[in-house]
Amino acid sequence: MEPKEYLEKLYNESLALVGSGNEIKTGLPKSITDNLDIILEYSEKRKGVITVLFTSMIYKSLFPEQDVRKHQSQMEDGYSGRTFDTKFITPFLQNKNFPAPSETGWLTRSLETNSPYFLDYKPNITPKTLKTAFLKILDQANTKDLAKDCSYYLIQGLIVQRNSQEIDLAKPADLPISVIIRLLKAHFDSSYTSEGASRLPVLALYAVYQCLMNEAKRFEGKKLLDIESHTSADSRSGRIGDVDIVDENDKEFEAVEVKFGIPITAQLIRGSFEKFKTTQVKRYYLLSTANIDENDKENIDNEIERIKNIHGCNVIANGLVHSLNYYLRLVSDTSEFISNYVDLVEQDGALKFEHKQQWNVIISSR
Repeated sequence: MEPKEYLEKLYNESLALVGSGNEIKTGLPKSITDNLDIILEYSEKRKGVITVLFTSMIYKSLFPEQDVRKHQSQMEDGYSGRTFDTKFITPFLQNKNFPAPSETGWLTRSLETNSPYFLDYKPNITPKTLKTAFLKILDQANTKDLAKDCSYYLIQGLIVQRNSQEIDLAKPADLPISVIIRLLKAHFDSSYTSEGASRLPVLALYAVYQCLMNEAKRFEGKKLLDIESHTSADSRSGRIGDVDIVDENDKEFEAVEVKFGIPITAQLIRGSFEKFKTTQVKRYYLLSTANIDENDKENIDNEIERIKNIHGCNVIANGLVHSLNYYLRLVSDTSEFISNYVDLVEQDGALKFEHKQQWNVIISSR
C-alpha cells in the first residue's frame, strides 16, 4: 500500500476508534502507552520528536525489515527518515491540523545527528523524560511487532487533543436569510468522518429560539430550558424534546424534536406522543432534515388529528430547513441568530474539531 493511502486508512480507522467518547482505544500495554503519552504531552512544544517518532512507526509498519533507529541512508543498513517525512509525514500532519514542523522533524539539531536512535543516544533531547520515552518506544517497536499499534495510538491521541482545542469561528453579520439557510444546509450536510453532525440542526433550532424568546409575544413570561447534552436520554432527564419551553409554573408549554436524515412518518409521530402524552404541552414540533415522507402523508395527518382530539396538543410536522426559514423571518436581527449558533457550536461537547473547522471553511468560500 502506498504511504499516502496507508496514512489515510489509519486516520479514518483512528477517528472511528476515538468515536464520540473522544478517548484513545488500544490493546498496548501500559509500559508502552505511558511513554506514548509523554510524546503526545510534548507534541506542541517538541514537534520534531513526535514527527520523527511517527515517521519511524509508519515506515516500520510499511517496511518491517527496516531498523528505523538507523534513520539516515549513509548509516549501515539505514534509510532516509528525513526524505520519507518530508514527502509523506509532515504534509499529512499539517493537513490534519496536528502539531507539525514547517518542513521536517529532522531539522531539529538534537535529532539530525549521524547517530542511530539506540538507547545510549547521546544528543540532548529535552526534557530527559521525553528523550527516554522516545528511545524506549523506538527500541520496543523495532524489536517487536508494535509499530502499527503505536501509530494508531499516536493518531488517536492527536485527534483527541485536536478535538479539545478551542477554535475561533466566524460570525458574519447582516446576511440575507437565503444565504443563512444555504450556509446552515452546507454545515449540516457536509461529509464528516466523526460522529456529531446530527447535533448541528438541534443547535440551529435552539439558536433561533434564543432570539424568539425575546421577540415573540407568544413567549412572554415563558422560559427556554438549557440545551441538554447530546448523550442525555429523554427518559432519564424528563425532557420531551430537543428544545423545551416551560410556562410561568414550569409546566411544559412548547417543545421541538429534531430528526437528522430520517423522514417523518406517522410512526415517528406516535413515538413522540409517548414522550409528551402525560404533559399539558400546547404545541409540539417534529422537524426533520429529511422532511416528511410524502407517501405517508395521509397517515401523518390522521395521527396528528387523533392526538389533537385525545390530548389537545397541536403537533406540527415539517422539514427542519422550511421551519428555520420561517422562524428567521420573525427575527429582527439575523446577526444575533448567527452569533447564538456559533457560540453553541463552539461550546457543544458532542462536536469535534472537524465540525467546527468546517463552519469556517464554508464561510470563507461563500
